[in-house]
Amino acid sequence: MDLVTIGIIALVISTPIVVWDLVTTNQTSRLKEAFLPYTQFAYLACFIAGFGLLLKVMSFAAVLLLATVTTGLIWLWDRYVNKGAARKIGATDAVMAGAKTGQAAAAEMAKGDAKALPQQVPIWRELGASFFPVILIVFVVRSFLVEPFRIPSGSMIPTLLVGDFILVNKFAYGVRLPVANKKIVAVGDPQRGDVMVFRYPIDQSLDYIKRVVGLPGDTVSYRNKQLSINGAPVAQVEDGQYEYLEQDSGFNGSQLEVARLKKFSETLGTHTHATLVEPSKGTLQPAGVQSFEGKDQCSYDQDGFTCKVPAGHYFMMGDNRDRSSDSRYWGFVPEDHIVGKAFLIWLNWSDIKRIGTRIN
Repeated sequence: MDLVTIGIIALVISTPIVVWDLVTTNQTSRLKEAFLPYTQFAYLACFIAGFGLLLKVMSFAAVLLLATVTTGLIWLWDRYVNKGAARKIGATDAVMAGAKTGQAAAAEMAKGDAKALPQQVPIWRELGASFFPVILIVFVVRSFLVEPFRIPSGSMIPTLLVGDFILVNKFAYGVRLPVANKKIVAVGDPQRGDVMVFRYPIDQSLDYIKRVVGLPGDTVSYRNKQLSINGAPVAQVEDGQYEYLEQDSGFNGSQLEVARLKKFSETLGTHTHATLVEPSKGTLQPAGVQSFEGKDQCSYDQDGFTCKVPAGHYFMMGDNRDRSSDSRYWGFVPEDHIVGKAFLIWLNWSDIKRIGTRIN
């Protein structure tokens, strides 16, 4: 049973309970009191299941924004509008009581306003107002400060391993509007050698992480396993071998294989980092090159490629050079696709020694 099915089942079971509670909001009974824990759970189930199902058709940022706005409106209503209305009702009732029973009754009514008008706060208001501060904090931190990601593939080995949980600085390249991703405050620009998270140009619902190799206006060349920027070879020094286990999907199904690659120390800008090269593989797999905007600025052959990076775009490559799907194959990354700069590994269940490692 997948998560979508579980979410639908949760909605089907909990929605009738929520509707019943909304219809009987102003009513009190022993039945409602007895069912209160189940009703609260039904609201929670609806919220979580609805959130999960929306993620199937919307980005996480959009769903989080929607949740923030919705709970924020409930919080405002509960804190200001509803309390003001309650005070007006209380004053009106006090005047009516004074007209009927005299000033003594009116004074007593004004003193015991809350007792005279016992009102149970609806569950949807109570939960919405309670959730809002937490959701708001998550929204602000994730949208403007830092965002966590998990590394799913080996394209950035040995810098990043499969299973690494990383933190990404969201303001290193400017403050951006959530969802629209439009820069509103310029802070800085990507530099050669930065490890950057961005929206995949082919499918913007996916986030990719690669190293910045080419800046706008650069000419990037990768021939015979040698990277060059603007005609100057990038400094690299052979640094032994590197081995790791990798999933291999072959005719006999998925199985583990040992990858034995050459390791190099490479310097891009101010960053010195490790790269991996597989001598038995060609510099480029021409069959994997897709059509993309600006492809006419590139020339491909069996020895590699040369590309002129358009204005407002970046050229990205993985550190695991022969096992990375990157700008060589699907093109340049537009500036408005940038998510942020990766800077820290905060968790890895398989290797706790990696916790706290800074990403260079």
